[in-house]
Amino acid sequence: MEKEKIVPDVIDTAPKAVLNVKYGALEVKLGNTLTPTQVKSPPTITWNADPKKFYLLCLTDPDAPSRKEPTYRGIIPPLACRQHPGTEIAKGDTLTEYVGSGPPQGTGLHRYVFLIYEQPGKLTFDEKRISNRSEEGRGKFSIRNFAKKYKLGQPIAGISTKLNGTTTFQRCISNCQENNHVRRTQQ
Repeated sequence: MEKEKIVPDVIDTAPKAVLNVKYGALEVKLGNTLTPTQVKSPPTITWNADPKKFYLLCLTDPDAPSRKEPTYRGIIPPLACRQHPGTEIAKGDTLTEYVGSGPPQGTGLHRYVFLIYEQPGKLTFDEKRISNRSEEGRGKFSIRNFAKKYKLGQPIAGISTKLNGTTTFQRCISNCQENNHVRRTQQ
């Protein structure tokens, strides 16, 4: 994550563990490049989790609208801010619903960063919930500030990939528990 400058652009410290993220059979590997077509559906995400703890899954784009001019840095794309209790995904709290796509055409490569935070307990978020039909409240999201606000500390797991700019990628998790797209394995 240091090589891709996720540290310091998005977070202060690289997570110790790497998330397992797959779009169908396609596995996200640190720094690989994917196309909007490959990421149109929600990914499957796995990591080691303690069933007694709560976690926050976040995906952010620090390169909106482009890496050269990130005036909307941190725009909330497909998987942002979903609270999960242990391994009971159906009981998760979705802050922003999932809609896949890609960055605006001609804006070059965008870094997409998946992060897992271990929460100090179940949290009550005061942020407005964003549906998959709304653009409102998506720009200038800072996971660093969000984590500080809720005392989440540094992420415990993460991975990043790159997407080539072709269309807008500005949505977050929706009904992943119903579609079985987000899973954790117990420690």
